[in-house]
Amino acid sequence: MRRAHIRFRPVALFAVAVTAFTVPAPVALRAQAQAPQPKFEVATVKPSKGPTGERGQPGGRYTATRTVKFFIADAFFFATPLAASRVIGGPEWIDSALYEIDAKASTGWQPSPDGPPRELFLMMRSLLQERFKLKTHMETRELPVYELVRARADGSLGPQLRDSTANCEAVMAAVRAGNPVPPRQPNEPPPCGAMRGPARVIAGGLPMEQFAKMLTNIMADADGPAGGVGARLVIDKTGLSGRYGFTLAWTPEKIPEGTPPAGIPPIDPNGPPLVTALQEQLGLKLQPVRSRMEVVVIDSIEQPTPD
Repeated sequence: MRRAHIRFRPVALFAVAVTAFTVPAPVALRAQAQAPQPKFEVATVKPSKGPTGERGQPGGRYTATRTVKFFIADAFFFATPLAASRVIGGPEWIDSALYEIDAKASTGWQPSPDGPPRELFLMMRSLLQERFKLKTHMETRELPVYELVRARADGSLGPQLRDSTANCEAVMAAVRAGNPVPPRQPNEPPPCGAMRGPARVIAGGLPMEQFAKMLTNIMADADGPAGGVGARLVIDKTGLSGRYGFTLAWTPEKIPEGTPPAGIPPIDPNGPPLVTALQEQLGLKLQPVRSRMEVVVIDSIEQPTPD
């Protein structure tokens, strides 16, 4: 089969920290929606032509240029992969027009053990409700998803998947206490996380729930996954607890041209696609199903008056 080609992006391996974004349970999500929400101390909102991007900064500063649908998805689902697919309704412009938000909280962000500070997203929700006159309600709907399950009838794992020996609870406790993340060698995965390069994931110690979220992002990548799998939320149903180390390598439909960034092995043009690599190397597979999930439905929204 002839492979298409794209150029390498000038980026290094992406390292996943010892923490992960988590999806709150439906009951918790509704409870947070009803609780008093924190607000930015000051915020400006204006139309933008791009480029897109976002950045949380020390001292409670937050700047971003995104679509309004992106802001809504983050505000209600806390940076969950493919959260925009769980935002229902609204006019066309929420998914096309870009807005720049420059905001500051009255205090710095509080550390969070499971990802970005939750108060940031709750402040964004308050801003959307005040400046965009956003009104919503929550529903449960069936959505197409993938379940990450064991591929073998006997439940055995693939040759590349192994138990992690790292004491990640102690590492995370030390980081939350203000200690630095333990040092590691260049291009070595973090002992309590993973790093991702083109068509490759190398994990030192990753929970399957976090790996499922990483797979969601891989398949939602603009260059496509690795054989037309498609972008859907991936939910961990492996039944595997604890953390695992592994190396997963596949051959994408579009192979980057040129020399890969330093430390990234070249892609094997004759390697397996992602779904095959998952089964052969890790003993896992993606199973398409429909699952009842919490969504946010837009009742009304208005374009704001620029600052």
